[in-house]
Amino acid sequence: MSDVKPWPVADPFVQRRVVAAEDLDEFRHVNNVRYIDWAMEAAWAHSNALGLTFAAYERIGIGCVVWRHEFDYLAPARGGDEVAVATWFSANDNRVRLTRSFEIRLFPDGDTLFNGRTLFVTIDMKSGKPARMPKEFIEAYKVAK
Repeated sequence: MSDVKPWPVADPFVQRRVVAAEDLDEFRHVNNVRYIDWAMEAAWAHSNALGLTFAAYERIGIGCVVWRHEFDYLAPARGGDEVAVATWFSANDNRVRLTRSFEIRLFPDGDTLFNGRTLFVTIDMKSGKPARMPKEFIEAYKVAK
């Protein structure tokens, strides 16, 4: 896909998937909630690939939770389409806030279907209160260039 249009960053984490019948709504295109599901699935897969699984969060005692989503739906995907779901870190204050960006494109032509970002805060997993980001997060969740 890189020969069609470059991603906004040099090396995003990318998952590909084929749109299934259960992803469609009554309009026969991908339901808006599925794009969010795919984004969050890619986010966890990326985090796992970086070594920060949910078990690691539990061991450390700190986790990331959604503070805000900002998404734009640009074009529909339909049954049988192949899409590429990309994610990367676009901001990290190395204290309590980080931002993960997303872009979903039709594969292989590269038309952007969806983009946006999710702002996360780090919390103490026992109390649920904001907590300072541990060094493991600072090291793994680096802002993409």
